Amino acid sequence: MTTHLEPVTFGERALRIEDVLALANRQAPTRLQDDAAYRQRIAKGAQFLDSLLDKEGVIYGVTTGYGDSCVVAVPLQHVEALPRHLYTFHGCGLGKLLDAQATRAVLAARLQSLCHGVSGVRVELLERLHAFLEHDVLPLIPEEGSVGASGDLTPLSYVAATLSGEREVMFRGEQRQAADVHHELGWEPLVLRPKEALALMNGTAVMTGLACLAFARADYLLQLATRITALNVVALQGNPEHFDERLFAAKPHPGQMQVAAWLRKDLAIDAPTAPLHRLQDRYSLRCAPHVLGVLADSLNWLRSFIEIELNSANDNPIIDAEEERVLHGGHFYGGHIAFAMDSLKTLVANVADLLDRQLALLVDVRYNHGLPSNLSGAPADRAMINHGFKAVQIGTSAWTAEALKNTMPASVFSRSTECHNQDKVSMGTIAARDAIRVLELTEQVAAATLLAANQGVWLRAQAEDARALPPALAAMHEELAKDFPPVIEDRALEGELRLCLKRIAEQHWRLHA
Repeated sequence: MTTHLEPVTFGERALRIEDVLALANRQAPTRLQDDAAYRQRIAKGAQFLDSLLDKEGVIYGVTTGYGDSCVVAVPLQHVEALPRHLYTFHGCGLGKLLDAQATRAVLAARLQSLCHGVSGVRVELLERLHAFLEHDVLPLIPEEGSVGASGDLTPLSYVAATLSGEREVMFRGEQRQAADVHHELGWEPLVLRPKEALALMNGTAVMTGLACLAFARADYLLQLATRITALNVVALQGNPEHFDERLFAAKPHPGQMQVAAWLRKDLAIDAPTAPLHRLQDRYSLRCAPHVLGVLADSLNWLRSFIEIELNSANDNPIIDAEEERVLHGGHFYGGHIAFAMDSLKTLVANVADLLDRQLALLVDVRYNHGLPSNLSGAPADRAMINHGFKAVQIGTSAWTAEALKNTMPASVFSRSTECHNQDKVSMGTIAARDAIRVLELTEQVAAATLLAANQGVWLRAQAEDARALPPALAAMHEELAKDFPPVIEDRALEGELRLCLKRIAEQHWRLHA
């Protein structure tokens, strides 16, 4: 683990998206609140449940079956077996496995929810879940199979099962049996108590963990797209006055104003400018603050939706040990995350479309104001056999089209499941997975457009009347040159595109903090 941050503490303190990101990237240690008062509050919920069992109280999922089977009484002699049955019959996930980063985010989201102390679980369960994070024991979780209410039941069953020493985990780079890893670490697998499997599974941790990662990627993508736009204004000899502060004071959406301010800083707009080719650039340059500003203005409410969900008790039933009440409700419903992720994927796909249009201008001699066809840097005697960024532009168009296609909202496709008990569901996890996919595609578009913009800036610099780049863009251009030399003779660019994607994933370039 590379530690850069203060420990992330699970307990009564609220977490931020940045905390989950730090844990997902193994950049911060963790601790579990362990003062006596807190531990007693957690233990009190489990003790209250035990007292109800002694009185033969009726508790959903503890002395009844699950879902539509809530009317089926479970005799006390079978209560202890019920948790294992729950995670066992939900072991039917399919699709790709969540990667390590996403799995850590899921574990963090589930632990934070249980730390509220209203889920009726033991302190020992919190400690073991925390130990999974601390020792990087990662359940192998198939990403498909959740309708987002009654929570992420099927994917989270893999968390419950591995805590119990069943199924498989990734540990120290190897796929291992959970039981073997428990033995190696000197742990006894948990025997889940009544309500504990339900508390682990009946919540929104998968969609919320993915939403935290999606938010962080979108935030960086916003800044990167702004920087790419600034490079393209230079490469296309655009009009920087489109981003004038007085202009944006007339339509003062805060995020839109912020993007325009970033562009002014990147372009050193107050410095003397070259004679303009035209009064008005095409929309993909002129309206970039208006496109990117929608994402910028949406990040605050997206953060609110995600962080409230992250810091909520989102299972069922809620155990109020203080008032000795069992509250049956539907907090496992992921509607807020579903809407946030459906919205985010539309916002991000619009960024892909914006950058795709900028790249289309760059490669086309009808619109790029004197740049070579397809941005080829080949000398005149070899220009006829060189094609520069022609295929990259085709690929970018494909990635953009796929991103736009994936913006269909998942949340409106509710299904009636589980004998019509779950007859209105959120589809939040599908929405979150869609958002991650749209981000992947848009980052590919950004990588391609960044390399093309950098090539365009380099080509402009070869002209006799070339002007010095503004400081921020000069620094970016110089840093990019270390990894991405100009394309003079045609070469396969896949490796460089993949390296650029790696840099984006690492948030390598310091942009607009």
